[in-house]
Amino acid sequence: MSHANARLTPAGRLVMVQRIAGGRPVAHVAAEMGVSRTTAWRWWRRYQAEGRAGLVDRPSHARSHPRRTSACIEARIRIARMLSRRGPVWIGHHLGVPASTVGRVLARHRVPRLRECDPLTGVPIRSSRRTANRYEHPYPGSLVHIDVKKLGRIPDGGGWKAHGRSEDVRTRGIGYDYVHTAIDDHSRLAYAEIHADEKGTTCAGFLTRAVAFYASHGITVERVISDNAGNYRLSRDFLAAADQLGVRLKLITPYCPWTNGKVERLNRTLAAEWAYSRVFTSNAERAALLPTWLEHYNLNRPHLGIGGQRPIDRVNNAAGQYS
Repeated sequence: MSHANARLTPAGRLVMVQRIAGGRPVAHVAAEMGVSRTTAWRWWRRYQAEGRAGLVDRPSHARSHPRRTSACIEARIRIARMLSRRGPVWIGHHLGVPASTVGRVLARHRVPRLRECDPLTGVPIRSSRRTANRYEHPYPGSLVHIDVKKLGRIPDGGGWKAHGRSEDVRTRGIGYDYVHTAIDDHSRLAYAEIHADEKGTTCAGFLTRAVAFYASHGITVERVISDNAGNYRLSRDFLAAADQLGVRLKLITPYCPWTNGKVERLNRTLAAEWAYSRVFTSNAERAALLPTWLEHYNLNRPHLGIGGQRPIDRVNNAAGQYS
């Protein structure tokens, strides 16, 4: 396929060769089309040899791979891996093949890594992404992702980051903060609260306030997706709150956390840019910074997942589109 800045597309090449076929000099036609004489001669010769079929883009890969590992050796590598359940270094040593070649062959045939397999049977035991396809709901409120991020509390005066690990800083027994997070699938508009636990009652209250937050931006939450934790799946308070709000609840497929990947990525960003962004001297100091960071995330911070826009831009664009 021609690249975006190509001088000639297949249609342009046809125009060029038709002008040359009409008896005009190749150099003159090349100057008119904005290409070199060499390029013009190349396409003219292909047209003479193959007709219009010669003006179509050809694949860039080589027609032959004389240095590629033979099919026989590839088969031996795969059999050795299946029987021995050993890595590229061991297999390469016993077959007289470089370990890098063994690694490329195994990757080409999508053989799972040893760490993903049972050491006795060789059967894959770790889950992997079933698809690399990304999805996005068409408008704000169609789906909201929720989750809880667990953070260790900071003792008054600062923890080991402030004083170093060599100092006797009391960090055990002070507990954890549970950051309840929500993010809209379409706009990436985020909301978060800090609580002392992740019980169903707490999650129910968070869901109620999150729906009110999105409503203040003109967004009606229709569905909410979460992991399979009991505070979402079994809590009567949470289920009753969702029913009262008219929100449909969805659960991710077990052992497939990427289904809830947008809020997982929010948690990672939240930890890097807020929770661990500086050395805090107290837990209250860190907690006080969260609303400011959320405002920056929603109103000022470009989001690569939505083409460098800010979440508020997507909210406003959607409001204009559906108004």
